[in-house]
Amino acid sequence: MPINIPDGLPALGILNQENIFAMNEGRAAHQDIRPLSIVILNLMPDKIVTETQILRLLSNSPLQVDITLLYPETHNFKNTQEEYLVKYYETYDHIKNRKFDGMIITGAPIEKMDFEEVDFWSELVKIMDWSQHNVYSTLYICWGAQAGLYHHFGVPKYPLNAKMFGVFPHTLNHKHVRLMRGFDDIFYVPHSRHTEVRREDIEKVPELEILSESEGSGVYLIATKGGRQIFVTGHSEYDPLTLKAEYDRDVAGGLPINIPQNYFPDDDPKQPPIVKWRSHSNLLFANWLNYYVYQETPYNVNEIE
Repeated sequence: MPINIPDGLPALGILNQENIFAMNEGRAAHQDIRPLSIVILNLMPDKIVTETQILRLLSNSPLQVDITLLYPETHNFKNTQEEYLVKYYETYDHIKNRKFDGMIITGAPIEKMDFEEVDFWSELVKIMDWSQHNVYSTLYICWGAQAGLYHHFGVPKYPLNAKMFGVFPHTLNHKHVRLMRGFDDIFYVPHSRHTEVRREDIEKVPELEILSESEGSGVYLIATKGGRQIFVTGHSEYDPLTLKAEYDRDVAGGLPINIPQNYFPDDDPKQPPIVKWRSHSNLLFANWLNYYVYQETPYNVNEIE
């Protein structure tokens, strides 16, 4: 089944060009099926890029998915026109009385700030608290994962001496967890962040379980018992050229930045990067949708407790 994308959203055209089966709201309305309802809280400044990355992965599933896009109205997004947000996005007040099968909270390029210094932190806390009673399973990504771990469980983040930047090999701590069905013993994930969460803090929280980590980039996948909350510290959703774009941007801006590890052949930025994470990223999102959302959520979404 395809993913149902709001009419006119630029991601629809991009995905169609990639031969990914996506349809608009009008066509979806004629199908007699109970689709999964997924709300995406997009905190990234370039909305279209992040939308496309996540929707591409959600579409790689036999399940029909209805998408609602959400943004924090207490933040002024300088890179996104207000008209675009009004046309394609909802605010918390518009969805607070609804229930959803799943939710995705993206990262944001604000990790050097203390959580309480973020201008939309109070609104994000309200949304995260709301999700515990109105969403069956929530997937937190990168800064979103750090924010969720901090708010729900008091897990702090720590600044790194240098940016964690590149594509790192990861291993499984528990091979029989449904989220990681089909994963290879070693799989690769892009990381791009200036802060980290640490194993010793997570291990103090009985509700949390570390599912995967890396010698190079640290803890990667953390989940609550039962999988109602899943925290992903990396960027499995990244496009092939996302790290290159970040590297070129920082070089052009005269910022201190290392060549992303395990990304360019022979660490040569003039060569096209090697994609090592596509299979893992598709499996991660497909497994989450199937085993933690579709297989678990009530048929009547309003019965979510």
